[in-house]
Amino acid sequence: MPSSCKDIRAALAQCLQNSDCVMVYRNKPIDCLKPPLLETLPTQCQQLKRGYGECKRGMIDMRKRFRGNKPIATSTELEAGADNKNHQLYAGGTAFGDVKTTDGNEAPEEEV
Repeated sequence: MPSSCKDIRAALAQCLQNSDCVMVYRNKPIDCLKPPLLETLPTQCQQLKRGYGECKRGMIDMRKRFRGNKPIATSTELEAGADNKNHQLYAGGTAFGDVKTTDGNEAPEEEV
């Protein structure tokens, strides 16, 4: 569980290293995260900072204690799997298998 935020932390660190605040103005990354310089960061870095804070808070939230934080994904294909045409995460296949659709005018099948 302590490593559940490591992906977003690494993304934030990478974003900070590539920002003008660190590369051009030669500020420390920790200084760029504080209010005077925070507004100079790109929007992506500001969003990552907010997401990282929510992730850390989620680690101590009792409602999320057993399930953990939600995984960070950029698309539904990453969460559900690109090979799954139904896009269901946990249930597997559809509940009824292949469903035969009818328009209501078909004759009922005779049972033997």
